[in-house]
Order: sequence, then structure tokens, then C-alpha cells
Amino acid sequence: MMNVIQLRAFVAVVEHGSFSEAARIMGLSQPAVTMQIQGLEADLGVTLLDRRYRRIEMTEAGRALLPYARTVLGELEAAREEVERLAAKVGGHLRLAASTTPGQYVLPRLLGAFLRAHEDVSVSIHVTDTTEVVGLIESGEAHIGMTGAKIPGARVAYEAVGTDSLLLVCPPDSHLLGRSDLSLSDIAEEPFIVREPGSGTRMIFEDTLRSGGIDPAELRVVIELGTSEAIVSAVEGGLGVGVVSRWMADKALRLGTIAEVPIPQFPVDRPFYTVAPRGSLRRSADALLAHVRASLSAS
Repeated sequence: MMNVIQLRAFVAVVEHGSFSEAARIMGLSQPAVTMQIQGLEADLGVTLLDRRYRRIEMTEAGRALLPYARTVLGELEAAREEVERLAAKVGGHLRLAASTTPGQYVLPRLLGAFLRAHEDVSVSIHVTDTTEVVGLIESGEAHIGMTGAKIPGARVAYEAVGTDSLLLVCPPDSHLLGRSDLSLSDIAEEPFIVREPGSGTRMIFEDTLRSGGIDPAELRVVIELGTSEAIVSAVEGGLGVGVVSRWMADKALRLGTIAEVPIPQFPVDRPFYTVAPRGSLRRSADALLAHVRASLSAS
């Protein structure tokens, strides 16, 4: 069956008038070009080039084939150029998934500069808990994710970028303030406002309790909430104590509507993680990962 190299050899011989010149242009030996032409003629069952009297002339079959061969080669070149253009372009729509803190406070601050630099890219962010973020990346429903914790055994690629601090916060008139001898056992008796199961913040908070000998199941949980903002509001309302990101708590701390509980185990530092599918990424996703990495390492 005819192939692209055979067609290129045929067109080159016709256009340059000799096997030797065609071989030079193609970077092949003259016998190799002759073999390609002979193979093409054998595949088609016709003679394409008349080689009499040191001149090369096309036969009727050769003249019939030539425009089709040129069209095929032209289309292949156009396809190659289009693929190279797309490969070099950073564009398209990026679907991001992020847990609460990076989705509400980190990514929105970073995307402005990225989108100004890549005007052909558009972005949507789905904010949910860490477990679902990882699931969306695994299923291919999101291109890139960002979380504050890892899910063991997940079929994704994690990269630590930037840092966060989890604070234990309370109402500003709490009896916990002003004490220098607080322990985890003391705060375990308090009414707690916690994030929902699957939240990275909750996972790290519970790991901190276990490392201090406290079973998270023994906490007096008064309410579970789906966002850190809701936890801050509940603490402001006097419902109890809670654990939130410094990114989220910063404004309320400065306003004095909540206070940081002085306890040796807090704040708990944690990295943020980008979450990506294993394997190759589209160029826009690669570019965004590079931007997040550079921005958070510089902050």
C-alpha cells in the first residue's frame, strides 16, 4: 500500500527532474529514492515514470497521480502546522476544583495575573471539600485541583506549594483567653464547631488531636458546617471554638470579633497542594501550575 515517503519521492523526482536531485533534497541515497518509486509503482500496478534516454517523463498514470499526491502532501503539511500551532498555544477553558481555603482565598488572588498573561484562557472554579476535589481530578471532570491535605491512595499527582496555618479560635470574651497553661485536654471539653467530614481542615485538626492523645470522637461537637467562613460566623456568635485557616480568619482577628486561643499545639502549619492527573497535561494547565508554583514560593 502506498505511503507518504513514496509520494514524497515521486513528487520530488517529478519536480526536480532527476533521481539524484530528489535524493539530495530528501536527504536519502539515490538507490533509496529509486526503491521508493519502484515500491509505489508495484503497489499501484502501473509505471509512473518513463526513464528512457536519460530523461524522466511521467506516464499517463503518473500525470493522473501527481495532483492527488501534491494534495495529500499539502494536507499533511497543513495538519502538521495546525498541530504545532495548537501545541504552542496556551488557551481553552480550564476547570479547576479546590477545597474551601485555596478555592476562596488563594486561587482567586493568583488568577488575575495569570489570565492577563494568557488572554485565550478562561477558568471556572468548583469549591468543595478535599475528598471531592481529588475525585474530580481522578475522573477527569477537573483539570487541576488545589487542597490543604492529601487523600491517601489517591490516583493523582500532588505537589506541595505555599503554606497555610490552622488556628484555634474562640469568641473574644472566652474564658480560654489569658491563660498560659492550656492543654489539648482543656480545649477538648469546649463546645466545638467543625467542618464536614472530608474537609482537609478537619482531617488535619483530628490528626493533631490524636497526636496529643485525644480521640476526635470524644469532642463535644455542637455543629458541623460546610465552610470556614461559616465557622468564623458561628464563633463570632458565641457557639464555641473552631479551627480555621489564617487566610480565612485574618480579617475577623484584626476586627477583634474572634480571638486566637493560646495553646502550644496551634497554629498547625500545613502546605497547600496542587492536585493534577497523572500523565501529560494540556498546556494551559501546565502554565497555571507553573504560575501557582512561582507565586506561592515568592510569597
